[in-house]
Amino acid sequence: MAARAPTNDERPAPADALSRRRAIRIGLLAKLNGLAVGLIMATAIGVRAVLAAEPDGTTLLMSNSPTHFIAPLVNKTFTYDPLKDFVPIATVASGGLMLVIAPEVPAKTLQEFVAHAKANPGKLNFGFGQGTLPQLVGEMFKLASGTDIANIPYKGGIQAVTDMLGGRVQMNIGTISTLAPLVREGKLRALAITSAERNAELPDVPTMAEGGLPEVASVTTYGLFGPAGIPASVVARLNASVNESLKSEELRGAIRRIGFEPHGGTPEDFTKLLISEMKIWIPVVQATGFQMN
Repeated sequence: MAARAPTNDERPAPADALSRRRAIRIGLLAKLNGLAVGLIMATAIGVRAVLAAEPDGTTLLMSNSPTHFIAPLVNKTFTYDPLKDFVPIATVASGGLMLVIAPEVPAKTLQEFVAHAKANPGKLNFGFGQGTLPQLVGEMFKLASGTDIANIPYKGGIQAVTDMLGGRVQMNIGTISTLAPLVREGKLRALAITSAERNAELPDVPTMAEGGLPEVASVTTYGLFGPAGIPASVVARLNASVNESLKSEELRGAIRRIGFEPHGGTPEDFTKLLISEMKIWIPVVQATGFQMN
């Protein structure tokens, strides 16, 4: 199984994102030990390995839904058609992101923050890992809210959070598992999450829709893909195995501990999800000039 991150061959993925993928991958494989599934840990290398693999179900790609179809649009390292060159097999886990601000920003709610940003165009900074999903969600937020917030790109999301704690950055978007401890300690203020429902870890934090920005709805879904040409019978067998594995309380607990929710389903469900998200994200990529460099 090849796990892919939204980065190029030379730059490693941020440690927190990499750990999440590994945890999901290893936990899933522990439950799929009856299947002979090849293991590869790579970025663009992993994609090429799966594309070149025999379509027999032994070499699979684990990727998240937004970057799977955005990557080939904005990074020449990824040369594939997300729907023609890969076959969706099953969703595994999904989770939203969280928008946080520095405590010194005079805003307690999402609406107050939008009003403050509009009153101070270009004076607030948004820190993010270059070429990551949080950056793209931030661009969507600025488009939907009509705010002018300056971008400060970093090599990884952790560096952005560090500078936020140091006072250079006023806004950040990241995973709930990464940011929740800092929110509980009062070092950051959480304003909204991008998923459709509130998160059990921070039940007092409203959704973007509750905050007046239903357009900023983003759920990262990790799933398994096979190379084009994989037989339907193999897809069905793998899908059934994934869904059965996700019934394990041990695996479900491991997934939830890293800020995601277990999320099975049929290959058709996964395909529909990909198509619906493509319609949301591609216009944002085109409008902002987003790049995975």
